[in-house]
Amino acid sequence: MNYYKSSSDDMPRPRKTQNDASANGSSKRSSSEEAQLMALTADRRHFSLIRTLHMADFITLLNGLCGLMSIFSSLRYCLGDPNDYYNLWLAIAFTPFGLFFDFMDGKVARLRKKSSLMGQELDSLADLISFGVAPSCCAFAIGFRTALDNAVLVYFALCGLSRLARFNVTVAYLPKDKSGKSKYFEGTPIPTTLSLVFVMAYWVYQKWILDDIPYGIIGAGTWYALHPAVGFFFVSGCAMISKSLHIPKI
Repeated sequence: MNYYKSSSDDMPRPRKTQNDASANGSSKRSSSEEAQLMALTADRRHFSLIRTLHMADFITLLNGLCGLMSIFSSLRYCLGDPNDYYNLWLAIAFTPFGLFFDFMDGKVARLRKKSSLMGQELDSLADLISFGVAPSCCAFAIGFRTALDNAVLVYFALCGLSRLARFNVTVAYLPKDKSGKSKYFEGTPIPTTLSLVFVMAYWVYQKWILDDIPYGIIGAGTWYALHPAVGFFFVSGCAMISKSLHIPKI
């Protein structure tokens, strides 16, 4: 099993589980894992958590930082002049930087041959922020603000959350190639939601936002008001949690 994240993964270096070890005839953790676990549970010094992080983990945190900055930028746009797109462009621009750091943390872990027990959990949470919550906030900012729009955006973000949780649980059991990497993704990886961000960037460039969102609105002024274009987020959410959709790893 490959314990370091490949460049095509949307998740971090998965750690070796007790089930994996038992399959190899041993249920004992490696000395490195034991040391990390001891540092996390027994070290009572101030900032002991920070001392347990590896370089790859700090890069993962930069991914989460980009997602949070995107969210804050979306909020600032909603509070400001709707004709001033500066914060909206910032919200869009931060997400590709999140993808860059998501790619680099695995590269660094593999080059340094070091990863932490928290690496997988950190990466999942950072990906959820940058590729699940941040695009939803950006969509709200550009005009998907009706109750049904919001329900679809919540569904989209929760699908991303569920997809990441499933990956963490099942990655050790997916079919592997000769190098030990999984042959395919179950459902679309959550970073593919960047395609929606690029679509929104084009709409902002064309000024197709707020009252001018493509495909208009159904039931304007009613409780069931809905922008048909929010269906892109619904389809993306369904694709992420699909069990039958297998995306080959390149």
